[in-house]
Amino acid sequence: MAVTVKVNSSYPRSPRGAVKIARVVGPEGSAAGVPAGRGADPPRLLLSPQLVAFVTLLCFAASRSPGAFTALAAMEVVITGLFLLLYLLRLDQQLSGLLWPLADIFNSVIAALFLLIVCLFAVIIKTNKGTLAGGVFGLVLLVLCVVDAVLLFQKMSFGGPRERSTPAK
Repeated sequence: MAVTVKVNSSYPRSPRGAVKIARVVGPEGSAAGVPAGRGADPPRLLLSPQLVAFVTLLCFAASRSPGAFTALAAMEVVITGLFLLLYLLRLDQQLSGLLWPLADIFNSVIAALFLLIVCLFAVIIKTNKGTLAGGVFGLVLLVLCVVDAVLLFQKMSFGGPRERSTPAK
């Protein structure tokens, strides 16, 4: 009995996929080496090869920051990576017992709240430059979590297509 897994190759090019990747990949440079806005494609988020969550983790770990800083960054790397694989491999369609976009919104909101508290403490306390750098990267990650939650909420539909309640002017 062979299990076949279909890869959703269009997911990384969608706005939700771009934000999910941006939570793992930094905000500079370009995704495919093509400047944003060229060609017929809509502008995409600019991405760089640096991993924001991983850099946050490395900054906190290298500076020997308290365990809460490092643990939060490590959990964000793992959980965001798992959600990226979930959507990339279309496992959300095969495991339909849970409303995955809603779980992803809860993850993004809770991660944003924890990142706000922990990274503000890291920036305020700034015991060393590594803790300060980790706090700044964590605040960038916080913004990406909020953008991810907003995009997911806009795409969610509860039993029907999501429409405006009033006509557009």
